[in-house]
Amino acid sequence: MAAIETVGLEREFKGGLKAVGGVDISIAPGEVYGFLGPNGAGKTTTVRMLVTLLRPTGGEARVAGHDVAREPDAVRRRIGVALQDAALDLLMTGRELMELQAKLHGFAPRDVRPRADALIDRVGLVEAQDRRVGTYSGGMRRRLDLAMALIHEPEVLFLDEPTTGLDPVSRRTLWEEVSRLKDEGTTVFLTTQYLEEADQLADRVGIINAGLLVAEGTPAELKAEVGIPHLEVTFADGSETGRAREVLTQFGELRPPQPGSDVSVGLASGATGVAPVVRALDEAGVIVGSLELVEPTLDDVFVEKTGRHLEGAGDDQDPDAAAGPEPA
Repeated sequence: MAAIETVGLEREFKGGLKAVGGVDISIAPGEVYGFLGPNGAGKTTTVRMLVTLLRPTGGEARVAGHDVAREPDAVRRRIGVALQDAALDLLMTGRELMELQAKLHGFAPRDVRPRADALIDRVGLVEAQDRRVGTYSGGMRRRLDLAMALIHEPEVLFLDEPTTGLDPVSRRTLWEEVSRLKDEGTTVFLTTQYLEEADQLADRVGIINAGLLVAEGTPAELKAEVGIPHLEVTFADGSETGRAREVLTQFGELRPPQPGSDVSVGLASGATGVAPVVRALDEAGVIVGSLELVEPTLDDVFVEKTGRHLEGAGDDQDPDAAAGPEPA
C-alpha cells in the first residue's frame, strides 16, 4: 500500500480557477519525495489537500491508507506537519511547547516528559529547552517545530520548505534529520525551493506546473532526460584546438564551449569517460590546461519542464561551506 496516493486530484476555487488540475502521485512507505514547483503552480494547494487543510473538488487522495476527504481525522493522527511559517507561541519555552504537544496527542501523563526529553535531545535543543521560544533563532525554531511534528511518531511527515532562509549549518542539521527519518522508515513529503536539497535528500522528485505534474522520477533519471554530462577542456596553447577537436569527436558530440573553455564534448559515460579522453589528447600531443566535467542539474530539468528557474535556485549553497555559528 502506498504511503501517499492521489488519482486525478483537483482543486478548483470560486470563479473557475483550477489550482490543481488532476495530479497522480504514488509514494512508497519510507520514501523521501521532493515536490518542486514555481510560485502559483499548485504546489501549496496540493500539500494543503494532502494534510486535510483543504478539501479536494475532484479526484481522490489517500494518506497512510486513509481518504483525506472522508477520513480526515484518521489521516491527521498518522501524519506530522511542519509548515514554513511555524505557529509557535513565542512566550512559552521549548519544553512547555513540547509537553503541550504530547498532551494534545493523548500521551499518558507519565509518558509526556520522557517523550519531550527524547525529541528535545534529538533536535539539539537541550540547552535552550527552558528559554522562551521568542529568544530562539530561525534555525532553532525550525528544529523545535520539527520535533513537535514528530511527537506522535507519524507514519508520514510533511515538510514545507523546512530550510528556507536558514544558514548552512542549520540546513545541514535538518538534512541529517531527514536522512535519519528515512532510515527509520518514515515517509517524507518535502517541498523545497533549493534544488540541491531535493537532489541530496529525495529518492524521487515531482515537478508541478500550472496545476499538473509535468515530471517525475529520481534526480538521476530526470537529469538524464535533459542531457548528458559534458567535458569542458582548455589548452595550454590555443593553437591546439583544431587537433583536439579531431581527437574529441571520437568520444562524443562536440558542443558550444562554456565561457573560458576551448572545446566541449558530450560524455555519455560521465566521469568514467574522462581518463580515456586525457590519454588520447596526451598521445596526440595536446597540452591540456584544465578539464571540468559538467553534469546536468535539476535546475536544467526545472527550466525545461516549466520554462523558468526555481525561485531559490540561485540561492543554493553547500551546507558544508564555511559559516559562522548560529546566533542564540
